[in-house]
Amino acid sequence: MENNAIQINNLNKEYKMFSRKKDRLLEAILPKYERHTTFKAIDNLNLEIKKGEILGILGKNGAGKSTLLKMITGVVAPSSGELKVEGKISSLLELGAAFNPDLTGMENIYQHGQVMGLTDKEIKAKEKEIIEFADIGEHLSQPVKTYSSGMFARLAFACAINVDPDILIVDEVLSVGDIAFQLKCFKKFEQFKESGKTILFVTHSVDDVLRNCTRTIIMQNGRKTYDGDVKTGVEKYKKLMVGIEEKEEETEQEEAVKSEYSYDGETWKSKMTENPKLITYGNGKAEVIDYGAFDAEGHIVNVINSDEPITFKSKVLFKEKVKNPIFTMTVKDFSGKEMAGTNTDIEKIATGEFEKGDIVVAEFTQKIPLVPGKYTLSFSCTRYTSSGELEALNRKYDALLVEFTTSKRTVGIINIDSNIKIHKIEKDK
Repeated sequence: MENNAIQINNLNKEYKMFSRKKDRLLEAILPKYERHTTFKAIDNLNLEIKKGEILGILGKNGAGKSTLLKMITGVVAPSSGELKVEGKISSLLELGAAFNPDLTGMENIYQHGQVMGLTDKEIKAKEKEIIEFADIGEHLSQPVKTYSSGMFARLAFACAINVDPDILIVDEVLSVGDIAFQLKCFKKFEQFKESGKTILFVTHSVDDVLRNCTRTIIMQNGRKTYDGDVKTGVEKYKKLMVGIEEKEEETEQEEAVKSEYSYDGETWKSKMTENPKLITYGNGKAEVIDYGAFDAEGHIVNVINSDEPITFKSKVLFKEKVKNPIFTMTVKDFSGKEMAGTNTDIEKIATGEFEKGDIVVAEFTQKIPLVPGKYTLSFSCTRYTSSGELEALNRKYDALLVEFTTSKRTVGIINIDSNIKIHKIEKDK
């Protein structure tokens, strides 16, 4: 544990499942009367989290993420295995869980601190900071049960975030209260990152993971199915969310289909900088076979002037009959964060119906005022099924490597092309 904040070995959490209420009662009275099935919320998990690491935990609902966090915080006991934690934990899992509704806000500040293992002297030292952070005014002297949900969340967050923990656990609760309070929450979170705290970050927002985390794991059915760098983890999670299983190699039948409907001639992508490690997946009902970037004169370009219109084209081959496909394009930075993008569904464009063997070109023309730098282009073809589920026919993520330039100096991530006017107001004589 010298360099580890958390170490987990062969961790399991099982729950008994009963089909009828009386079976639970009978089994409690008569131990030999077994009428339950077993649900494994966590299945033989091994995990080491280094001190100062920011771990993003991804997975569908029911994957075991919250159960894992509750075991780390001590709310839930493991069924078996070993779990070691080095340092004080502050959890933003269930805000206000330690609050007594009959006590005032001030009294709950002290009760929460005591639950966290702080002395009254230590709580007193943090009192002013907590009060200022919560910013609920005179309500602090009123019973918590009289609070609105917003005031409750503000005080609970202020108590949880201001105890100077070694390990911070965040589960989809950074944005509480009004916009001004949310800004305070994110600034506080940034302070924790900069001070080298260990953070476990659970969210369904891949942008939050890309922006904040240094490592990612993916949970499925209580098991850890991925553990590694953030960008790769996010792309695997995207596949998981659309029900695409990764394939190691294509079958002979798939190769035959590609051969039958292959695109002959010089390709656009061959004149651009292709990414040899592009990420591609889909169910094979269509394939994005070519793509490129074109200036206003129709010339292929690898360097894009963000001051001028640019056209991104993708060429899609349909291998089955498809109705109302969605054509997409996305620009991402090298960390995997989506900077700009759109699709025919967002733009409310009816695409029609295509037969097996049809080849379709989708063109996206616009100005993209990004700051100078290197980016990736992604293209895909998807559709919604009759049940409303998004179906990935084919995605080519990070397919092309391009560079954006501009004639202006800029601040931030976009060139706002501001028209600035300055005039002096004459004083009355």
